[in-house]
Amino acid sequence: MASRYELDKDIISISKQIEQLKLDNSIYQKFIDKKTVELGNDDDDKKKKKNKKNIATLLTPEQKCEVANVIHEEMLSEIETHRKNSEKMIDTLRAVLEEIEIRIGELKRDAYEFKRDIVVGAENARTGKIMAERVTKYFEDKLNMIDAIIEKLRLKNSSLKGQINKIETILSQKEEVGDALHYIDFHQLQIENKQYVAKIEERNEELLTVKVATGKTVQSLNEFKRKLNEKLDEADWLKKEIEDKKLNLGRLEKELGRVKTEVKSESRQKDTLRQQIEEAAEMPSIENYILQKREMYDFETSLKNWEKKVEIMEMAAKRSKVLVSKAKTYV
Repeated sequence: MASRYELDKDIISISKQIEQLKLDNSIYQKFIDKKTVELGNDDDDKKKKKNKKNIATLLTPEQKCEVANVIHEEMLSEIETHRKNSEKMIDTLRAVLEEIEIRIGELKRDAYEFKRDIVVGAENARTGKIMAERVTKYFEDKLNMIDAIIEKLRLKNSSLKGQINKIETILSQKEEVGDALHYIDFHQLQIENKQYVAKIEERNEELLTVKVATGKTVQSLNEFKRKLNEKLDEADWLKKEIEDKKLNLGRLEKELGRVKTEVKSESRQKDTLRQQIEEAAEMPSIENYILQKREMYDFETSLKNWEKKVEIMEMAAKRSKVLVSKAKTYV
C-alpha cells in the first residue's frame, strides 16, 4: 500500500500534468480559432469533426512545430499591437500633461493679471476699496476675448468641415471609378497611400516634438515670469529703501546744518570772550581769572564736543550718500 507521501507526490505530478495539458489545449484552441478564421468553416469540416469526435489523435512533431510557429507569430503580433497602443497612450498622456501644464501657466498668468489689474491696480487711493467699474471692465474684456477665441475656433471648424466634405466628395468619386482602375493604378495608389501614411507619422512625430518644446518653453517662460516678479518686488523694496535713506539723509543734513550753526555761534562767543579779555584794561582779580579760565575750559570742552558731533554727523552723511548711490545702481 502506497504511503501518504507518495500519494501526495503523485497528486502534485498529476496536477502539473493537468496544468500543462490545459496550457497545451489553450494553445491548440487558439491555433484552431486562427485557422478557422483564415480558412473558414464548411459543412464537411463539421461532419469530419462529428465523425472523429471520439477518436484520440496525437500531433506529429512537425504539426507541433507549425502550431508553435503560428502561436509565436500571433503573440509577437499581439505584443507589437500592445506596444503601439502603449506608445499611443503614452503620447496621449504626454499631450494631456503638456496641455495641463499650459493651462496651469495660463491660470497663473490670469491670477497674476487679476492681482495686478484688480487687487492692486483697481484700488481706490482715497477709500482703499476696489472700484467695481474696473472689475466689471476686466471681466467684460475677458469674456470678449473668450468670445473672439470661440468665433475663431468656429470659423476653423467650418473650414475643416468644408475640407472634410470636399475630401469625402473626392473619395466617393474615386470609389465610383474604382472599378475602372487598372492594377498598375491601384498599385500606384497603394504606394502613394504608404508615402502619405509615412508623412503623416513623420508630421505627428514633429508635432509631438513641437508640443514637448512648447511645454518646455512655457515652463521656462513661467520661471522667467517668477524671476521677473521677484526682481520687481526687489526693485520696489529698493525704491522704499532709497526713499527712507533720502529721508534720513535730509534729517542728517538738517542736523548737520544746525550743529554747524551752533558751532559757529560758539566760535563767535569764544572770539568775543577772547576779545573782551584782551581789551580789558585792568588785570582781573584772581577769582575772576579763575572763573574766566574755568569758563574758557568749559567753552573749549564744549567746542571739542561739538566738533566731534560734527565729525560724526559728516561720517553718517557720507555713509548715507554711499548707501543711496549703491541702491541707485541696484535699481
